[in-house]
Amino acid sequence: MTETTTGVDADALAAAAGRLRDAERTGVPGRPVRDLIGRDDVPAAYAVQQLLVAERTAAGARVVGRKIGLTSEAVQAQLGVDQPDFGVLLDDMAYDDGGTLPATSVLQPRVEAEVAFVLGSDLADGPLGIDEVRAAVAEVVPALEICGSRIADWDISFGDTVADNASAGAFVLGRQRLTLADVEPRGVAMSMTINDEVVATGTGEACLGDPVAALLWLARQARELGEPLRAGQVVLSGALGPMRPVQPGDRVTASFSDLGAVSVTIGEQ
Repeated sequence: MTETTTGVDADALAAAAGRLRDAERTGVPGRPVRDLIGRDDVPAAYAVQQLLVAERTAAGARVVGRKIGLTSEAVQAQLGVDQPDFGVLLDDMAYDDGGTLPATSVLQPRVEAEVAFVLGSDLADGPLGIDEVRAAVAEVVPALEICGSRIADWDISFGDTVADNASAGAFVLGRQRLTLADVEPRGVAMSMTINDEVVATGTGEACLGDPVAALLWLARQARELGEPLRAGQVVLSGALGPMRPVQPGDRVTASFSDLGAVSVTIGEQ
């Protein structure tokens, strides 16, 4: 990835990465990093994210896609920002539909239901308009994202969450795979349950008006940063409803009109 240019010095970036790394290593959420990189210094936050992802890939993890966050106007207003963010999905974040997520694998887990895309071609060249993005989508998939924060009590600013890989933790893709000829993501209705109790509902329009529009935003951002989206990668396009906390033993199921369902159980500690 192209090195992100920022006015924050290298020592501060390294210190922020170290603080987040220590929280993951110890399993104890730590302090925010905004005192080191600022609340809304976008280049600095992505620079920290890049440092941490580079460490993971150097240790053997493989990049399998991206996640988009902050696609809801309500969440943007809460953090005082006017744009989404994104993080990197690694192969060790993926879990099977109907499987179990170890309770210790994600700090302070919160779950949200999303429409995911699997790309059939690169989004690296050309104008990257909506037509090019739609043509690149091979599969539309129901998904759960289990977000996590290495920052205590989710006390995050925009800079904190971006540095913390956009609060990415784990993800689960459903078994049903459709194409954009079969389903229109913006019209999808979602209901999410925890232990059979409905805890969130929403539609595709909650995700930047259309999950495909979120994918378009990401494709342009990723290319600008020198790491275009590639064929075979997974993109989690953003929440269709509120994020909800989960506890060990919880079973989460999200059902989507036209797309089917996806579920995961949080393991016991």
